[in-house]
Amino acid sequence: MVALKAGDVDRFLARPPADVPLILVYGPDVGLVSERASALVQAASGGTDDPFSLVKLDAGEVVSDPSRLIDEALTIPLFGGRRVVWVRDGAGKNLVPAVEPLLGQLDPANALVVIEAGDLKKGVGLRKKVEADRGAVAIPCYVDAERDLEKLIDGELRAAELSISREARMALMSLLGADRLASRGEVQKLCLYAHGRERIEVADVEAIIGDASAFAVDELIDAAALGDLKTLDHGLERLEAAGMRPDVLANMALRHFQFLARARAEVDRGVPANQVISQSRPPVFFKRQPAVSRQVMLWRASDLSRAGERLAAVVAEARKVPTLGAALVSDVLLILARVARQRARR
Repeated sequence: MVALKAGDVDRFLARPPADVPLILVYGPDVGLVSERASALVQAASGGTDDPFSLVKLDAGEVVSDPSRLIDEALTIPLFGGRRVVWVRDGAGKNLVPAVEPLLGQLDPANALVVIEAGDLKKGVGLRKKVEADRGAVAIPCYVDAERDLEKLIDGELRAAELSISREARMALMSLLGADRLASRGEVQKLCLYAHGRERIEVADVEAIIGDASAFAVDELIDAAALGDLKTLDHGLERLEAAGMRPDVLANMALRHFQFLARARAEVDRGVPANQVISQSRPPVFFKRQPAVSRQVMLWRASDLSRAGERLAAVVAEARKVPTLGAALVSDVLLILARVARQRARR
């Protein structure tokens, strides 16, 4: 079965078909991958955590012992029913040897295997194997677009019985989107902060998310794009101490430089930089707009293209070799900062 289209994913998650024995959940948004895989497991297991019917495997275990996966999937639960096997944290790991023996062999009435994976290219490796199998399903998880963020915010506000001003919504949206779980956590924290009131205002967003990782990451990426080596070095230390995943950070930097490339193309067509930034969607946080406008004017289109290529390569390498992720990401951001500083001197 081919990968589900974006419009079909929510319907599939709401009512997962009982005739599907294997589901691959993959994509660059690690939090969304985890959230969707968890929802599938909850639906299939009925919300129970019975170790006889629900088995949770780390992808590292599966890689080291590929036969473990099929053994678990074919084991009949002690008290009957459907066995659910959840393979977690599969980003950057080669799961093909373990998954290939499962394809076409599982009875969906007896077993369901849910696999979390990272950003997989079309027509290659695990994604190719799963999409070519008639009984399996592949669910893509890409970074939230503006409509997705609106839906997430509205859902959490509804649950908390709160409303939000237009200005506060725009400010909040500018700080979300890199990771679904992180975004949901920030909105829930904001709702908790505003508990007892009717509406969330801009001051609430600034107060409660002011020290959050979204601000810290934006500050760090801006420092790289502006050539501010001192701020960049300090920001890298802060995020590493906070446990920020290097591949997530690199992916956020990649998205920002891709945005700068699009904005620069508009500027080269004669549109003022501040107009491009103020009208961008999703919106750039208003306090950040002057810095981003300076970045657009500082970087040439050819430089931005090369920066995007280097960041994309680092994202892939950081996922492939997590132990080197911090060093790889720090190195590429420092290189970009030095380029920006040279351009500024000109």
